[in-house]
Formats: sequence, C-alpha cells, structure tokens
Amino acid sequence: MNRETPLSPRPLHHLSDVRHRVMTSRQLREHGVPGAVVTERCRPGGPWQQLLPGVVLLRTGPATSEERLHAALMYTVPRTAGAASRPGPATATAAAREAAAAGYGDAMITGAAALALHRFTSVPPLLAMDRIDVLVPRTRRLRTTGFVRLVRAHALPRPRTLTGLPVAPAARAVADAVAQLTDASAVRRVLTEAVRDGHCEAQAVVRELTQARLLGRAHVVDAVDTLLAESRAVAEGRLYELVSDQGLPEPVWNVDLRLPGGPSLGRVDAFWPEHSVALEIDSRTPRQDDEALWTEQYRKREHLERLGITVVHVTPKKLRDAPEQQAAVVRTALMASADRDPAAYLVVVPH
Repeated sequence: MNRETPLSPRPLHHLSDVRHRVMTSRQLREHGVPGAVVTERCRPGGPWQQLLPGVVLLRTGPATSEERLHAALMYTVPRTAGAASRPGPATATAAAREAAAAGYGDAMITGAAALALHRFTSVPPLLAMDRIDVLVPRTRRLRTTGFVRLVRAHALPRPRTLTGLPVAPAARAVADAVAQLTDASAVRRVLTEAVRDGHCEAQAVVRELTQARLLGRAHVVDAVDTLLAESRAVAEGRLYELVSDQGLPEPVWNVDLRLPGGPSLGRVDAFWPEHSVALEIDSRTPRQDDEALWTEQYRKREHLERLGITVVHVTPKKLRDAPEQQAAVVRTALMASADRDPAAYLVVVPH
C-alpha cells in the first residue's frame, strides 16, 4: 500500500463546490489520492492542472475568479496535516475563527482583489487581475509565485468574511493596493471611493498609508490631499443631514468667531448664537496628529469655554455610525445653555 494513502479516505461530498474543484496535494492524499496519481493527472493533456505549487484544480480550462481566490489562500496553508483547519484561539474574531475553520489559516485576501470583493468600482474586475495579493504573517516561509503576491505583516488586522473568504478590512486593502500603483489618478480614484462610498474613514486610510511608509511618494501625498478634502466634504454633508433629520435648530455654518475688535478665536463648523454652542468636526489624521496641533486645538477650546461657549466635538466616524447619538449630544448642549451664565458677546464672520 502506498504510504501516502490514508487507511480511511475522507469523502468529498461535504465540500463546497469550489473547495471540491480546488484542493491541495495534502488534501488529495487525505481523500485517498496518492501523490503519483496527482502528478500523472496534472501532466499536459490530463484532466487536472496545477494552479500553484501544491494546489490543484480538478478540471481543465481557465480557472474562475472564485477558484483563483480559493487557490491563492490554499497556497499559504501550512503543509502539515491539521494545521490549516485548526480554529483560532477563543479571543479571535468570529470572522477569523470562521476563516481558520474553513481551512484558510490566518491568511487573507488584500490589495486590489480585496477591494473588488469590497465592491470597489475603481479597481479592475477579479478575472482581469494578473495578481492576487494575500496578507500573511511575516514569519511565514513562503514565496510569491504564479498569480499570488504575498504581503507580509508583523500584526494581521481582523479580517472580514466576504463571499465566504477572509478579506482584509477596506483601509488595509486600500494601502496594499496603493503600494502597487504608480499612476496618480488611479491612486486618487481608489482613495476617493474609499471615503465617498463609506467603506472607511480618511483617518483609517491615512494611518495605514503611514504605517506602510507610502507617504514618501509624491503621487500618494497628492492623492491624500484630495482624500482629506473629500472626507471633509462627506463629513460636512453628514452634519447637515444630522441637523435636518434629527430636528435640531438651524445653526450658522462655517464661521469664524471673534471678540469685538479682536483677533479670530478660530473657525467652527456650526454655531448656535442663541445658545452659545459651537460644533467642530475632528478630522485630524496621523499626519496631523502631533503635539503642536493638539496644543493649538486645546487652547482654542479652552479660550472659547472661558468666554462661555460650549464646544462640541464630533468625528466623521461617529457622524456616519451614530448620528442619533451625536444629535443627542448636541441637543443636550443646546438645552443646557438655559442654565448657564450668558456668554461673552462675539462677532460671527462667515468663513
């Protein structure tokens, strides 16, 4: 008996269709197919084909995008029996445990392929992609090969499960896609879509670009400036909707506050003069998150509050994810104005 043939071959009927068509050499041995048979069937003219080292498509003809994605993940699975199907620790996310239980280990799709799975329209369709990026731990001893490009990380993000596959979060996938782009307009389209269509916040994208050391590239920096402007516009639009949809009093928008005859106290995104309440959208990014900016913002808020102005800070993420909660914060500040001493007289100047 061939030593590679298990005593009790595992049946194939429990596998999903794509997992039936794409299998590793180890899986085939576990199902009773010796290595010599796999090699023979993958020869030219045979009924199978080798998509990647150790990964076999059990039919002829071009692989579908689903088969290529599955094969890319299976290529990264440890070759030792059982290692690929062992679920993650109890602290892992449900998506990570599901991916591990599905036999994908801790790898996940990232880059342009991940963006396609996130339904980005600024990247080519999956079948048109020459490469599929797969995010793996830095310690994995694997090589980029065939249509798989490995992206290594010291710490992996929490994957999302899309179409049954572990996929990097949008912000991380954007950074890995941008790393492969040299065209400024292509970078700008990807970054703009990420924010405009609500896939992620600008701060998260810039954080990933910073960690990937991509902000040293001029065409990426230019695209980030466009991204921040887009993010600002999106956040302001959500704030307008919040005021209207939640029935808040109409403020004056985008104004500078000044003492009579004095210098500007700073710009605010919304101001309710009758209530002495100002609102600012906190859209700082890691590029701007330094001590000098923190000091400036703290002094501005402290100065306004000494003058009797209540300052409410909201973030783009909270405006998107919890508008009702943010409206309640603003409403509470407006109602509390009746119990406060009158604020100093300020001049309101349109910005």
